[in-house]
Amino acid sequence: MSENSHDGDSGTGTGSTPATDPAHAPDRRAWVAPLISTVVTLPLGLIALFIGGLTPMACDSCNGAAADRFDASFTTAWTVLWIGLLIALAVLIASWAVPHQLRHAARRVALALALAAPATAVVTFVAFMALVDWP
Repeated sequence: MSENSHDGDSGTGTGSTPATDPAHAPDRRAWVAPLISTVVTLPLGLIALFIGGLTPMACDSCNGAAADRFDASFTTAWTVLWIGLLIALAVLIASWAVPHQLRHAARRVALALALAAPATAVVTFVAFMALVDWP
């Protein structure tokens, strides 16, 4: 009798239940990586938006050419900040949307625990600060 046959099976494969593939088994810890990423990413994004929102006050006393340079650079930097944070949010949502099966565990960890979303938020904030032409 073959290894995969069950009681009452003649080895032909009829009447036997297929062996369950462990890769398709549900992952009971699938929520851990996205949760850690969420707990780190959301505060980083909010802090970046808060600091970015306060940035125009750096040039309150500016006038003339310095104010024009600052305004032009701030507009571009603010757009980059918003787009980057939206990308971080999309990566965060993708980490939650990956199917909760063991075979997708590496993909879920790559999106979440590899800190893709928090790293995107940090890189975006650094790019924002670099793009602003400070007075």
